[in-house]
Amino acid sequence: MAKFSMAFALAAVAACFTLSLQAADEKEGAFKPKCPVSGRPAIESEAVAYKGGKVYFCCPNCPGAFEKDTAKFAAKANHQLVGTKQAVEKKCPLAGRPLNPDTAIDVQGVKVAFCCNNCKGKATAAEGDEQITLIFNDAAFEKGFEVKKEDKEAVK
Repeated sequence: MAKFSMAFALAAVAACFTLSLQAADEKEGAFKPKCPVSGRPAIESEAVAYKGGKVYFCCPNCPGAFEKDTAKFAAKANHQLVGTKQAVEKKCPLAGRPLNPDTAIDVQGVKVAFCCNNCKGKATAAEGDEQITLIFNDAAFEKGFEVKKEDKEAVK
């Protein structure tokens, strides 16, 4: 009986350890907004309205730089809107055609799908900031993404 209790206790500890590792992995895989100006982690208290959503920054200085030259930081701001689930993908950002879920890739913490493997190939050939600019520039954002409209009835 003691052996059974010890084995059961060890199995329970192993299961708890495995579950806590899985939870940590899920949190690590979660999108973490970065300031579009500095690239440092963004904080919720530093935000400005942008395209019907909010863009978050790392400090009180960055919103001013962003508003002074929004076009310079647009791709990273658009990426953040999608990553924070304020915007959703509706069509291929490169071609504007219907999405094929089998073409989805991870773009710095954001899942993005394309219409075909040709568009997917263009996206995977780009890396880092070049990939963000290709997929989330203003023209691509307008083709493929839509900022969610706040449900005014739900707010009441």
